[in-house]
Amino acid sequence: MSKQAKRSGEETADHKSAEQTKAPQQEFSQETSAEQADEHASANPALLAEKDERIVKLEEELSSLKDQYLRKLADYENFRKRMFREKEDAVGYANSQILTDLVTVLDDFDRAVHSSENSKDFQSLHDGVAMIHRTLLSTLENKYGLSRFDSLNQPFDPNRHEAMMSEQGECEEPLVAEEYVKGYMLKDRVLRSAKVKVRMPEQSADQA
Repeated sequence: MSKQAKRSGEETADHKSAEQTKAPQQEFSQETSAEQADEHASANPALLAEKDERIVKLEEELSSLKDQYLRKLADYENFRKRMFREKEDAVGYANSQILTDLVTVLDDFDRAVHSSENSKDFQSLHDGVAMIHRTLLSTLENKYGLSRFDSLNQPFDPNRHEAMMSEQGECEEPLVAEEYVKGYMLKDRVLRSAKVKVRMPEQSADQA
């Protein structure tokens, strides 16, 4: 073996020996530092008391935040149930006002029927029914925005009229020739189309 190879082997062995010696020294140094920190904390009661106080405050804040969260969650759940209940009530009793008015009309009909049974007077019955009809129509118009529209001899409008039958006649555009059922508007919307008979313009031989 040459002197150079021998020297290289000795250097490698010395390096390994140094690393092996260094590792226990590092572990001892870390253990010594931890022990020193514990000794320093033990030697400083004020620092320990401050840490304990800080921990207690954090635990109190956490407990307070948790309590607030649970309260908010319960409030939201109660609010959601109340809104759901109010919605059900609004849907279930939405027609209470109009039904109250219709009950009054039913009372008028009961009186008219009872009067007709006793007197057998057709004219009185007719007048009573006509009065009830006017009262009902006036109530629906004034309180609920319901109105009837006339269709006879008016231009045919598919948005307002439903054609049940048709005929040809002398006219320049389709007209309502007969009205079978009245149409009604709810404010500015068509509530029910009028059922009508439509007169269509006659076709000439050339058009045919």
